[in-house]
Amino acid sequence: MMSRNMILGRQFSRAFSSSTQRLIAVGEKIPSASLYESSPGNEVALAEEAANGKSVIVGVPGAFSPACSASHVPGYLKNLRGFNDKGYTKFFIVSVNDPFVMKAWGSQLLENVGSSQVKFLADPRAEFATALDLKFDASKVFGNERSKRYALLVEDGKVTKTFIEPDNTSVNVSDATKVLSQV
Repeated sequence: MMSRNMILGRQFSRAFSSSTQRLIAVGEKIPSASLYESSPGNEVALAEEAANGKSVIVGVPGAFSPACSASHVPGYLKNLRGFNDKGYTKFFIVSVNDPFVMKAWGSQLLENVGSSQVKFLADPRAEFATALDLKFDASKVFGNERSKRYALLVEDGKVTKTFIEPDNTSVNVSDATKVLSQV
């Protein structure tokens, strides 16, 4: 687990760096961070969960937000079979929200899908988004920093392809059908 000092130190060093942001890259391992499924008592080690096999990690700015609920995540749910046919059997939807909100959102979206392949994970302190370097200031809309919208294809714990929205929130680059077409 990444300590608060490590996270703050990383942010501090970036503040004085003249180079551009360095987002998660192909070949890198999924970082360790505290994520939660359904409740604060159910911590999930995503790095371990994705360590074996093929996984898809989908990052969204906010649960229940219009684009996340209407197209982005439903696109992945609709295309589960297509991803399964290509060997992807684990799906993680991650957002900077609390675990209770993620549970409610996941229950709503999975109501007619019923898939145990999909986990909705809360990143309440944005530790995972920070470790991926995929955090942005969304104070005007969400009241705090949030995760950029993205999709990561992961094999045996390492990122094989990244699909990161350049404007943080659109559903274009990380659209499920576009990601599936590149698998």
